[in-house]
Amino acid sequence: MSLLIISTSLNPESKSAILAKEAQGAANAWGLESNFLDLRDYDLPLCDGDSAYSHPDLSKISGILSACSGVLLAFPVYTYGAASATKNLFELAGKSIQGKPIGLLAAAGGKNSYMAPLSLANSLMVDYRCPIVPKYVYADGSVFENGSIVDESIKERIVELVKTLDHWAKVL
Repeated sequence: MSLLIISTSLNPESKSAILAKEAQGAANAWGLESNFLDLRDYDLPLCDGDSAYSHPDLSKISGILSACSGVLLAFPVYTYGAASATKNLFELAGKSIQGKPIGLLAAAGGKNSYMAPLSLANSLMVDYRCPIVPKYVYADGSVFENGSIVDESIKERIVELVKTLDHWAKVL
């Protein structure tokens, strides 16, 4: 049983990657088995409904997704929704997470996009029958400073999310 923590941002200075790394640290601190997948390490093509499905990196990612018991998904919010790289991942490899519990970590520039994770959650629930941990973490730009999280309540919520996702993964 292992959790998979995915950072879906392609930005070299990604704030959602900071959230993902904090979650990885929380999982390690609690002795939970977890793996980390950073989309910046892969060259996924855009989903074209055809040849993209035979890309070698997709096979690697699908295997990693299939092997986990739960997914903690860290993503940036752009224009009030999950960034396109996040959606592209599930367009290409979504069947690999069928029925697996999902926790959400969202990073956005401002406070107004706090409902952005809901459309992604709905898609994951309907398309792939994934149970979604209802308490997601939303962090705006004010909680980050010099490449780290400076808001202790966000860190505490990440720990709670990691523990809850691990529990769901074991129960389900």
